[in-house]
Amino acid sequence: MDRCIVLVDAGYLLGAAASLLAGEPSRSRIAVDHNALVQGLRDQAETDTERPLLRIYWFDGAPDRVPQPEHRRLRVMPRVTVRLGALTRSDGRWAQKGVDAAMHAELTELARNRACSDVVLVTGDGDLLPGMMAAKEHGVAVHLWAVQAADGDYNQSEDLVAEADERRVLDRTWITKAVRARELTGVCAPPPAPRPEIAAILSAPLPESAPGSAERPAEEQHHPAGDATRNGVAERAQTPKGVPTPKDLAALRSHGVPPAAHPATATLRWSSDRGWVDRPGTAAEPADAASMPTLAQLTTAEQRWADREEDITTVGGDPYEVGQVFARRWVERLGEQAHLQRLSAMYPRVPHRIDGELLRYAARFGLLAHKDDQIDEHDRYAIRAGFWREIDVRTATEHVPAGEAGPTGRPKDE
Repeated sequence: MDRCIVLVDAGYLLGAAASLLAGEPSRSRIAVDHNALVQGLRDQAETDTERPLLRIYWFDGAPDRVPQPEHRRLRVMPRVTVRLGALTRSDGRWAQKGVDAAMHAELTELARNRACSDVVLVTGDGDLLPGMMAAKEHGVAVHLWAVQAADGDYNQSEDLVAEADERRVLDRTWITKAVRARELTGVCAPPPAPRPEIAAILSAPLPESAPGSAERPAEEQHHPAGDATRNGVAERAQTPKGVPTPKDLAALRSHGVPPAAHPATATLRWSSDRGWVDRPGTAAEPADAASMPTLAQLTTAEQRWADREEDITTVGGDPYEVGQVFARRWVERLGEQAHLQRLSAMYPRVPHRIDGELLRYAARFGLLAHKDDQIDEHDRYAIRAGFWREIDVRTATEHVPAGEAGPTGRPKDE
């Protein structure tokens, strides 16, 4: 077949681009315009091979092989097929597993079936050498592309370089048409706008100890292991974590600390039927919370299709943004605006059925810690904070950060 195919090792392409532009191979240091990158690969391949493109295969790693936002965008692009290997963490570093084997299998199968006359490999790993040799034996011309090395030397296996039929180096000028270095501002991922809710949530410390601990006898303070059954849970609850969990607050309460004695900054900031601890002066979840419609109930089949398109093409997957998008859709589809006012009055608690749906939606974007299938704790704060910020915008309400509310949860001067 007189056509060409491009096989891309995304770990090599983007890692080498990050080294070239940002000085280190971390992909978090670069911003990628995937549309421009794919189009550049296609144009260059058709120019070099003088053959029309059949397809671009994009090989990458992902935790538990769960597609990340960039993979979800890529796989709906014309002539792009995404193949995912595993991404595992070892000794503090991420490593791809199964990507080279998948590229080898795809390359040999395409050559054996004479699916193309030319194949372009964007990779640097010598493990692909047997596949390259097999493709050549089936009459396929192999073009090997490299990303310009930051130090001017090779960043590819010498065996691959020697075996390739044609070679090309994608230089800085070519790379910067689709990739740019992120500016360093002292944080890894600077937010696009101030997010006071996240700061308020994350600044809420656990109490140093339960009230009354200062009056404990000296011998009891020096020998806490003397009564492990009585003190074990309380001591765990007092371990500084930055933010109290439902278990922490429940432990304080079970050991004789009344809700009114909880510090103002220990306000619970997420929902759980089993772990909810009432805020001072606040009743449990109102009965009418169960009558609030979920987003799924408010969404038509046509809207569901449009939502998926937006998720793939527009939503970046940032936790705060995900919460905002979910809240925007829920509010815009509400027929009865009284639900919105009821919800706003429940701050900071998201009704359980809506909260569960919100977190399931967030899981689509790969926002999982991949440990017991739980979303990372800080991501949960950001998701709910984004949700409440959008609700605030829609209701012209400004909820008070932790520590600035009175016993009813409203501003102290009301």
